Amino acid sequence: MDATFHLDADELDEAFLSGLRQTFGQRRLEIVVRGADETEYLLASPANRRHLLDALADVEAGRNLVQPDQTPFR
Repeated sequence: MDATFHLDADELDEAFLSGLRQTFGQRRLEIVVRGADETEYLLASPANRRHLLDALADVEAGRNLVQPDQTPFR
């Protein structure tokens, strides 16, 4: 049985380990830790990918840009 978990490092606690023990019992496990690529995750959904690529095209073309008031930062 294979399982993939997506979580933040601070979620690696005793409850998580207990869940692994309960799920896999006495089986030998191979645990691989890899940092997540947020860009890959964000582009995985076709709808989200289209939205992000459209927004990028807007920025590159100078369309639909919002210029916040910079006065408080001066």
